[in-house]
Parts: sequence; structure tokens; C-alpha cells
Amino acid sequence: MTAKYYAPHGGHPGQDQLLTDRAVFTDAYAVIPKGTMRDIVTSFLPFWNDTRLWVISRPLSGFAETFSQYIMEVQPGGGSDRPETDPGAEGVLFVVEGTASLTVQGETHEMTPGGYAYLPPSTDWTLYNRGKETLRFHWVRKAYEAVEGLDLPDVLILNENDIAPTEMPGTDGKWATTRFVDPNDLRHDMHVTVVTFEPGAVIPFLETHVMEHGLYVLEGKAVYRLNNDWVEVEAGDYMWLRAFCPQACYAGGPGKFRYLLYKDVNRHMALRPAHAGLACGHRVRQAAE
Repeated sequence: MTAKYYAPHGGHPGQDQLLTDRAVFTDAYAVIPKGTMRDIVTSFLPFWNDTRLWVISRPLSGFAETFSQYIMEVQPGGGSDRPETDPGAEGVLFVVEGTASLTVQGETHEMTPGGYAYLPPSTDWTLYNRGKETLRFHWVRKAYEAVEGLDLPDVLILNENDIAPTEMPGTDGKWATTRFVDPNDLRHDMHVTVVTFEPGAVIPFLETHVMEHGLYVLEGKAVYRLNNDWVEVEAGDYMWLRAFCPQACYAGGPGKFRYLLYKDVNRHMALRPAHAGLACGHRVRQAAE
């Protein structure tokens, strides 16, 4: 069965609507419900034509520290010949609606819903919507942390629907993760995966760990434990979790509960302030040499 993917379409609520919603912003976590992703909160980027986006994470004091995440909306004929302006940034694209024509190092790939691309820093790529329908995709960006002795990761162009999920041990397949990157490949300093819970499945303990998370709900609904609170979430909602924020989940059904998950991995903890803006490009060039 082809997977389902929720994507925002914008618009505005009527003047007769109540203000009450589920948006939460704390020092430990944030919940950005789908109802907040309206026309008035979209942004635009240089060198992108007929494109708008919702920024759902950005490096900010008291918010995301290691990454940014966008939901891109590209109209037919729109796109960019110069999508990434930071040579030190790596990226992951994940298509939820429409078809992306992604050209990487001279080779063009048609990415349909479930399509995943990993783009190392300083990669030559372009992206256009050559179809007749609006294209919507997630774009996760991170300043790549190069390590002496490790090469840059390879470009990856995959699709979730072609990958068998990995069952979490002891769950009889009720909790599984679709992985696009080999967890043992230490060249990667971030993973973006799809996590699936069958109805009634749980994270049966309060995960408390060093990895920062961004979770966008692709399908279904659940109750999520975030720090001291139980929060209801559904398809189209986004959660940011600070490192060490306690977390657990109960998937209530009636269908599957699935989300796109970001986490930072495989690197030493920085022991001093990073001057990434000055040094990142130099480090990436050294790793590529």
C-alpha cells in the first residue's frame, strides 16, 4: 500500500473561528500545529521562483540548535538553479506531494511522494516542478560537521516505498523505522527517517537522550509525552524536542501513526563555542580534498 503524507495548503480561517489551538512553545519542546501553517506565516527565499515555504525550525536561542527545517511549496514551473547558498550546508529533501525534478551533478531524478534525497555540502544541484500539480517537500538543512579522516557522504536518491522498515526489537513490528542511511556510516552527522507505529503501539519508556529531534506527523494521530506534558498531535503537526527532553508516545489509531524524524548523530559534543559561520566552509573544503 502506498504511504500517506500530509502537507499544508495554507489559506486562512474565517473571522468566526475561535483563537484556541494546540500551539505550545517551551524551553524543552515546541508543538506547531497544522492550523498555524497559514498564508500569512509563509516565507520566501532568494533564487527560488514561484515558491513559498513554512519555516518550522531554525537555529535560535531556546529553540532548534543543530538544524533548520522547511516545508517548501513550489508551483508548476517554479524552482531554483541556485537552491542552497551556504556551501557548508548539507540537506535532506523529502517529497510529500507532487513531483520534484532534481538534478544533481548533471543527472536528473524525478522524485515522487516518499522520495528522499541526501545532498552533501557543496553539492551542485537544482530543483524544479515540471509537473502540473503543486510540489510540496520537506527540506532539512544542517551545517555539516567534517571529521579529519572521514570523507563526505555520498549523494543518495531513494524512496521510502522501496525500503523495508526496520522493526524495533521486542515490538513484533508494531514500532518500526524506515532508514535511508546505514546507521554504521559515521560519515553522516544527521539522520532523517520515517517512524511508524501501528494502532495501539507505544514508546514504552521516557526516552531521554542527547539527540535533538524534529518530528513532522505525516499520518494519523497520537498522544505524545513531551517533558512533563501529554500532548495530542495529528497529521500536519510538528514537534521540536530539545536534547534530553523526556519523550514517549501512544498511538491511539484507528490507523497508523507516522512521522518524519530528524536527529543529530555520530559526533563528539562541542566543548567550546563554535564559530561555524567563519570556519564551516573551510572545514568542508578540507574534507572534500
